[in-house]
Amino acid sequence: MDRMYRVLGFWTGIFTIMFYLGGMDKTALLFLGQTGFFVLLGYLNLTERMYMYVFGAYLTVFFAGFTYYTLFLMPPGGGLN
Repeated sequence: MDRMYRVLGFWTGIFTIMFYLGGMDKTALLFLGQTGFFVLLGYLNLTERMYMYVFGAYLTVFFAGFTYYTLFLMPPGGGLN
């Protein structure tokens, strides 16, 4: 299970580079933080149950933040002018 967190860290690192090269600096910083989080967790050698609890908490925070963004911050109409 710890290897999967390293894989998640690798892919979020790839997304970080792509977002940075695309000029999306805030998104790149967000993914850089996630990369550090996943790589750190990958080397903690927790139990599989604890890894599942951490992933469940991560998904809960993500979905709450995404729902808040789409309901209250995202411009209506998908940003069409």
